[in-house]
Amino acid sequence: MFDPKAIDDIARKLADTLPSGFSSLKDEMERNFHTILQTALSKLDLVTREEFEVQKGVLAKTREKLEAMEKIVAEMEEKMLQPQDADTSNQ
Repeated sequence: MFDPKAIDDIARKLADTLPSGFSSLKDEMERNFHTILQTALSKLDLVTREEFEVQKGVLAKTREKLEAMEKIVAEMEEKMLQPQDADTSNQ
């Protein structure tokens, strides 16, 4: 899901921030940063932008249908609650 190159770049940038006295540990720290980033990111429950956009569209369509159904139900309720003038005038 995550671009390995992006993780490599972040790990490299983190390793580059180490003080110059740690230059002998730089490669090891870069690998450690890479592992930590991969582990942390893999634990997140994320979706791709494409998956998000698809679900956003589905939700919009569902919302439209729900609003239409709510309108129909409201109209039906209104009709049911109206006095039955025609029925009472024939008696």
